[in-house]
Amino acid sequence: MKAYESLEEHFAEFYRLQEIMSVLRWDYATTMPAGAAKARSEQFATLKSLIHERVVDPKVGGWLEEIGDGEGLDEWQRANAREIRHLWTHTSSVPSELVRKRSRMETRCEMVWRTAKEDDDFDRLAPHLQQLLEVTREIATIKAEALGVDPYDALLGWYDPGMTAEKVDAVFDDLAGFLPGFLEEVLDKQARLPEPANPEGPFELERQEALARRLMEAWTFDFDHGRLDTSLHPFCGGYPEDVRITTCYKEGDFLRSTMAVLHETGHALYSRGLPKQWRTQPVGRARGMSVHESQSLFVEMQVGRSQSFVHWAAPLYREAFGGSDEAWSEANIHQLKTRVQRSLIRVDADEVTYPLHVILRYRLERELLGGDLEVEDLPQAWDESMEQLVGIRPQNDREGCMQDIHWVSGIFGYFPTYTLGALMAAQLFEAMSQEISDVEEAIEEGNFGVLREWLRENIHRRGCLKSTDALLREVTGSDLDAKYFKEHLKKRYLDEQ
Repeated sequence: MKAYESLEEHFAEFYRLQEIMSVLRWDYATTMPAGAAKARSEQFATLKSLIHERVVDPKVGGWLEEIGDGEGLDEWQRANAREIRHLWTHTSSVPSELVRKRSRMETRCEMVWRTAKEDDDFDRLAPHLQQLLEVTREIATIKAEALGVDPYDALLGWYDPGMTAEKVDAVFDDLAGFLPGFLEEVLDKQARLPEPANPEGPFELERQEALARRLMEAWTFDFDHGRLDTSLHPFCGGYPEDVRITTCYKEGDFLRSTMAVLHETGHALYSRGLPKQWRTQPVGRARGMSVHESQSLFVEMQVGRSQSFVHWAAPLYREAFGGSDEAWSEANIHQLKTRVQRSLIRVDADEVTYPLHVILRYRLERELLGGDLEVEDLPQAWDESMEQLVGIRPQNDREGCMQDIHWVSGIFGYFPTYTLGALMAAQLFEAMSQEISDVEEAIEEGNFGVLREWLRENIHRRGCLKSTDALLREVTGSDLDAKYFKEHLKKRYLDEQ
C-alpha cells in the first residue's frame, strides 16, 4: 500500500502540471498576442519536459514493480495502477530532449499554419510539417519497439488505449463500402424535394453567443466551472473544475456556430462528470478519445440534428434573431440540419459524409507515418482521395490538406476516434432509448438533464475503471458494432424504420 500511495501522490502533481498546460493552450488559441509565440513555445517545451520527466521517474517503475498484480488494492486502485502502468510504458521509452524538441516544432508549425492557411500557401508550411513528421516518426518507432506494436498503433493507442489499426481497418473498410452508395441514395431522395431556405442574415455575433450560452445552459453546462470563447478552430480544453469551450462565429451562418457549441458541450459534460474522488489520477480521466468523441457526437449528432431537438430549438432561433418567415419554420430548420451534400470541409460536414472525411485522413496519415507518402505529395494525394471518397475535388489547399489543425500541431493517430466515436454514440443512444422510453419527449421539451444523467451514470462517472470494450459491452450489451450507426442513418435520411 505504501508503494501505491506514493504513486497516487506522484501522479496528483503530474495532473496539476497538465492542468496548467491545458489553460496555457487555451490562452494560446484564444487571446495570446502573436508576438508571444516564441516565448510560449519555450514555456510549452519546458512544461512538457517536466511532465514527461515526472512520468518516467525511475521511482515509478519501482513502485509499479512493488505493487505487482495489485493484491490488497480495491477495484478502483487496481484500475488506477493499470492506467499508470500504461502511461509509464508509453512514455518512458521517449527521451526528454526529444519531447522538448517535438514541442518546439509543434508550436512553430502551428503558428506558420495559421498564416499559410489564410494565404493558401502550402509551400510555406511544408518544410515545417516535414520536420514535425520526421520527429513524430522517430517517436512512433521508439514507442513501437518498447510496446511491441506497429508504429501507428503506438500513436493510436495513446489516444485510444486498446484500439489498433487492424480494428480500425475492419470498421472503416465496412463504412467505405456502405457510405458512397448510401450517399447517392440520400442525394437522390433530397433532389426530389424542394431546396431548404437559408434564414437571412446577418446574424449578430453577440446574439449568436447569447444563443450558444442558452443551448449550453439547457444541457446543464456549469458556467461557474467553465466558459465559452472564440478561436480559429473550435475545441474543449481546461480541466474538470475549469472547462473551456471555444467556437467560431460567421455572420452569415448561425447554425454552424451553434452545432460546434453543442459538439464541444458534449466534451465538456464528460469532463465535468468524471469521478470527483479520482480526478487527479489516471483512472479518473476520460476513457480514451473515441469515448470522448462519442459524448460530443451524442449531443451534436444523435440529439442536435434530430426532429425532436429542432422542435424545441426552432423557437429559440426565431427569438434570438427575430426570424418569422418560412425559412425559420421547424420543418425548414430540420431540413437544413439534415441536409446532405458533398462538402470539402470536415468540421462542416453532415453525418453521412463526415466518416468519409475521417477515413481519408486516417489512410493518408498512415501513409505519411509509414513513409509511403511524403509531405510534398500530400496536396495531390488529398485531392485524389477526396474525389474518390466524397466525389468532390478541392480547388485550393486551404480547403484541402491545410484545413485541419491536427497534423500541424503534432496530433497523429487521433482522426479515427471521431468516427469510432460516432459509431459509439449511435450505439449508446439506442441503449438509452431502451432504458428511457420517453427519451424523444424529453428532447422535445428541452429536458436534457435526463439524458445527461444517463450518460453521467453509465459513462462519465466510470472514468477509466473499465477498458473501452468492457465499458461498451456493459452499457450496451455488445461490442462496437457499425450496424447501429447504419440503422440510425437509414432511419434519419431514408425514413427506414
